[in-house]
Amino acid sequence: MASAARRIRQVSIDWAKMAERVPEDQKSFFVAFKAKSDSYVRRMLANPENPPKIDWTYYKTRVPLKTMVDDFQKQYEALKVPYPADNVTPQIEAQEKEIKKAIEDYIKASNERIANFEAEANKLRSILPFEQMTMEDFRDAFPDQALDPINRPTFWPHNPEEQLGYKASDAVATQESGH
Repeated sequence: MASAARRIRQVSIDWAKMAERVPEDQKSFFVAFKAKSDSYVRRMLANPENPPKIDWTYYKTRVPLKTMVDDFQKQYEALKVPYPADNVTPQIEAQEKEIKKAIEDYIKASNERIANFEAEANKLRSILPFEQMTMEDFRDAFPDQALDPINRPTFWPHNPEEQLGYKASDAVATQESGH
């Protein structure tokens, strides 16, 4: 009566690596889950892989009705405990492929963002320190932020909120939505 499923010999879960990724507020749930898993594995491993062998000749010599022992033997040997079909593994593997692709896309996008940030940081490192800059140096380094009294005159204190025609971003959003 060998079962169709393979017997699990040891747990292949790296609990230490998994525990590193568990947030602090979820530790108690993780410990409870690990305890439940360990108890299940212990109970499973406590049982033999195959049922015990029955000595049918012993019963044939002891039981007066030999046909009854033969019937029991035939029924016992014909007994097959159905093992559930594995129809979830392909779904898990497909989901794993999707997740790996999403991870690769995220890594690629992150590397692009990192390259952009590094380029921007290198640009900022290459300019003069702000303590040493003149207004002309600031205008050359940051033309969109510098004061331009001829082309874009502003009022003191020269921040956007104090300028004529300023609209708050939430007011612009509600105006664009039609409210």
